[in-house]
Order: sequence, then C-alpha cells, then structure tokens
Amino acid sequence: MHIEPGVVDGAKMVFAYATATAAAGYTAKLIVDDLKTHNIVSLALRSVIAMVGTFIFFEVLPHFAVGVSEVHLILGTTLFLLLGAPASAIGLAAGLLVQSLFFAPTDLPMYFVNVTTLLFPLFAIDLLARRVVPAHVAYVDLSYSHVLKMSAAYQGGVVLWVGFWAIYGQGVGADNLAAIGSFGAAYMLVVLIEPLADLAVLAGAKSLHGLKGSPLLTNRLYHQHS
Repeated sequence: MHIEPGVVDGAKMVFAYATATAAAGYTAKLIVDDLKTHNIVSLALRSVIAMVGTFIFFEVLPHFAVGVSEVHLILGTTLFLLLGAPASAIGLAAGLLVQSLFFAPTDLPMYFVNVTTLLFPLFAIDLLARRVVPAHVAYVDLSYSHVLKMSAAYQGGVVLWVGFWAIYGQGVGADNLAAIGSFGAAYMLVVLIEPLADLAVLAGAKSLHGLKGSPLLTNRLYHQHS
C-alpha cells in the first residue's frame, strides 16, 4: 500500500497533510472513548503491540510490488479485533513511521499519504463493527461472515485510497488506470487470507480464558458492547 515518492508531490501534498491531520484528530476521539473502559497503561501496551505488529507486517512478512504500489499482508482487522481501534491506529501510524525512518527512508516523504491510507479504512471497520456485530456478541464469538465483511472493508478501503492517490497525483491515463487495476486485483487476494487468520487468532484467544481482563487486549474481545 506504499505510494512511491513522486506519485503525489508539490502543492498536491497539502491534501495529504489535511487528511493525516483529520486522521490524528479522529484517533484522539477514539482515545478519549477508549479511556472510558481502559486505563492509560492498557492503551500504551496495546499501542506498542500494534506498532511491533505493524512493523513485522511491513518488513518481515512477504511483500511485493504490483502496479502503482506494494502488496502487504497488513492484518489491520486482526489488530482491530485484538487491540481496539485507538491502539491499532497509534500502532499503525507509529509502525509505519519507524519503518520509514530507519528501514525505508525513501518512503518518508509519502508518510502522510500512506498513513491516511492505513487509518481511514481502520476507522471504517470500527464503524462497520458497531453496525454489523450485535452488542451481545464478543469478538471471540464472531462468525466468518462478520470477519469477512470487516476484512473486505479494510482491504477494500486500502485499495480505494491507493487508487485515489494514484489518480490524484498522476491523472487518469490508460497506463495509470491499468496499474491501479492490477494492484487492486492483487491486493484483494489478501481478503482470502485475512479472515482465516482472524478466525484462527480469535479461536486462540477464546481458548485462553486467562487473558480475560488483560491490559494487553481490548475489553471488547471477550465482552459484549456496553
């Protein structure tokens, strides 16, 4: 999902700064909401876990260039289900920053573009979960259909943002559109993998009853929505 330097540049970067600022503001709202049911230590621990996970997803797991960007197994839905939206947002932004600063400095100019691409789909699945997951159902009891909907929403959101940035920066030429299409087709294959990974992780969490109440996990994982 990395947009390469030069795809968006000059005055057009102002919009990326605006979207990243909006993402930071919405993350702050999520943090305030999270602290109503978790303490600050829990939020910090979950954010660190999300940051480490994000770094592993970007740098350790296989990734390859297709079309206008790179295909990564981000597992954003997995982070969301285990750690909650605010911790996942902090971790995604921090993990991307660590990667850009120390391992891929050429990506740093596109940080605000790429962080927008990661965070807005996360916000979308947070809102989707509130609508499609019954309040009495804990995340460990989610069905495959629920997890698939959230995964498709997250990965689809990533593809849409990448496509938007590519068109916004480079226009609607045939080559650019073809590159966007090949990236989107490849990236949506992740939807075949992520729900299975999510269900496996949730099944593991369900079997580990001792993790209930752990500050390392979101309360929503084991409890109904209050």
